[in-house]
Amino acid sequence: MSTRIKILPESLTNKIAAGEVVERPASVVKELVENSLDSGCGEVIVEIEAGGKRLIKVTDHGPGMSREDALLALERHATSKITADTDLFTLSTLGFRGEAIPSIASVSRFTLATRERGELEGTEIYCEGGKIKEVRACGMAEGTVVSVRNLFFNTPARLKFLKSNETESGHVGDLLTRLAISRPEVRFTYVNDGKTIFRALNGDLSNRLSALLGNDLASSLFPVNLGAEGIRVTGFISGPELNRSNASHFYTYINGRFIRDKVVQHAIIQGYRNFMERGRYPVVVLFIHLHPAEVDVNVHPTKHEVRFRDQGKVHDTIREAVASVLSATPWLRTGCKNASDPSSEIIDIRVAEVREALTRYSTEPVRLRVPGVNWAQKPVSIDPRPDAMDNDVSFLETGLRIPEASGFFSTLTVIGQFNSAYIICQEGTDLLLIDQHAAHERVAFEHLKEQFAAGGIETQALLFPETIELSFSENAALRELTEHFTRLGFSIEPFGGSTWLLKEVPSILSKGVYLRTFRDIVEEIMALGRSRSFGDAVEDILARIACHSVVRGAHPLTVAEIRALLIRMDAVDFASNCPHGRPVLQRITLGEIEKMFKRV
Repeated sequence: MSTRIKILPESLTNKIAAGEVVERPASVVKELVENSLDSGCGEVIVEIEAGGKRLIKVTDHGPGMSREDALLALERHATSKITADTDLFTLSTLGFRGEAIPSIASVSRFTLATRERGELEGTEIYCEGGKIKEVRACGMAEGTVVSVRNLFFNTPARLKFLKSNETESGHVGDLLTRLAISRPEVRFTYVNDGKTIFRALNGDLSNRLSALLGNDLASSLFPVNLGAEGIRVTGFISGPELNRSNASHFYTYINGRFIRDKVVQHAIIQGYRNFMERGRYPVVVLFIHLHPAEVDVNVHPTKHEVRFRDQGKVHDTIREAVASVLSATPWLRTGCKNASDPSSEIIDIRVAEVREALTRYSTEPVRLRVPGVNWAQKPVSIDPRPDAMDNDVSFLETGLRIPEASGFFSTLTVIGQFNSAYIICQEGTDLLLIDQHAAHERVAFEHLKEQFAAGGIETQALLFPETIELSFSENAALRELTEHFTRLGFSIEPFGGSTWLLKEVPSILSKGVYLRTFRDIVEEIMALGRSRSFGDAVEDILARIACHSVVRGAHPLTVAEIRALLIRMDAVDFASNCPHGRPVLQRITLGEIEKMFKRV
C-alpha cells in the first residue's frame, strides 16, 4: 500500500522557500547585498533593468569563493555563517539561513561568478529554474558577481503581482538606502536602466545621510548617544518641526540590521510625546547595540521582526535616549547667528530692505486668503443683530459667490464666540455650538471637489519655486502620477535624481503649509494598495488639502465673517460633519440647561 504522505522534491521546496524570501526584486537585492556585506567587502554595485524584472546584478569586491564553495552555496541550508545551534544566540551576520541563493535561483535564470583572492581564475555557474546547467572557469576581478535574469519566468502568477518598473525600482532604491545607511564605511552604487541613481562614497554616518537623504534633511538632524545597562543607542533624530504623516522615515537598526519593530517605534514616539502632535512621525536614524544573546532575529525569513529578552529595558533606554536630546531643544540654538560673522549683518540689511519695499507696495494689510472665511486680523466685538452685517465684506477673495441667506445655518441667531474657536448660536429655545474649524473645512472641501470635477484645482504660482527631495519609492510614485498632481493643483517637474521642483500650488494653500501637505499627499498615495486606485483616494486627498488650508485653533471672527460662513454652510452637502467625519454642530436644549441648574 502506497503512503499518502510524500517527501517533496527539492525543486518544489526551493520554490516554496522562494515564496517566503523573494517577494519582489527588492527582496532579491536585499539577500544578495546582505551576503556581500557579510563577506566584508568594501564596495557594492547594484544594477537593475526594468525594475529588476529583466536583470538584477550585484557586484562586490569581497574575498570571493572557491569552486567548491560556489557550488555549495546553491544547496539549501548551506551557509558559512553558523555551524551549531548555539551560534543562533550570537549572530553577528545579516544572513544565516542558507535559503536565499537556492530560492532565488529556483525562480530565475541565475548566474554566479566568483574569484577567490590569490587565485588565477574564477568560477562561473549558470542555473535555470534551480537546475545547474553549466559550470566553467572564467576570468574576472577578485570578488563575486551575481546576475539574476527574468525573475519569476517559471512562476507567471507571481510575476503578475509585481507593479510597474518605476515602483519596483523605487523599492530597490529605498532598500539600498537602508542598507547603505547601516554601512557608511562601504561604498554603494545604484544603477537603474544604465543610469547611475546614486553613488555613496565611504565615510562617516553624517556624510552618508547627506548623500542619501539630502543636505537639507541631514542638516536638521541631531546626534543621539546614550548607553545604559548593556544597551547603547546612537544615531540622529529630527526636531519636532521636521515630521512626516507616517513612519516611512524610521531607520532603526539592531546590531547593524534594519528592523521594523513595534517596541522600538513605540519607544521613539513616546520620546516625542511632549514635542509632536499626534498622527505625525519624526525622521530618525537609530542604531541599537546590545549583546546578540539579548535579541532573537530568527523570527521571520525577512528578519525584519525581532524579539528582545528584556523588552522593557530596551524600550526605556530608547525612549530616554530620544527624550534626552529633545529636552535640550538643540534646534533652537541652530537658528542663532554668529555675532562675529559679518555676512549675517549683510543678510539682515538685505532682509530689512525687502521688508520695507513690501510695506510700501502693500496698500492694505496682508490677509490669509482661504476659501470659506475672510479671517479677521484682529478680534471684533460681535453684534448679533442681522442688520449689523457688513455688506462690503469680501467672504471669498478667490471669486466664489456667497449664496443668498436661505437655509438652516443662515437663519440661526448668532450670539458670539467661545474661546475664539466655537460659534454660539440660538435656534428657538435651543443653544447651538458650531466648531468653526470643522465648518470651514467642510466648505473648503466642497469647493475643492467642485474645482477638481471641473478639470483641476485653481493654482497659485510660487514666487520662488521650492525644491523637494523625496525617497526613491516616493519619486517613483510621483513619476507615475504627475498628471493627477497637476489636477490637484501642484505643478511639479523633475529636477534631477529624486529631487523635484514645485512651481505652483493650490490657491487655497498658497499662504499655508503647502510643502507639508504635498509630502503628506505623496505618502498617502504611496500607501495605496492594488485594491484601491487613485480615483478612490481623491476625496481623502482633497480632505487633507482642505484641513491644511483652514485656520486651526483659536481665531476671533467678526459677525460678518460668522454669517458668511453660516451662509456657505447652507450651500454645501453633508454640512453636519467635516470631511473626516467629526461633527460640526452640537445642540443643547433648554430642558438640558434647566436640568443643569436644577430647575426641573
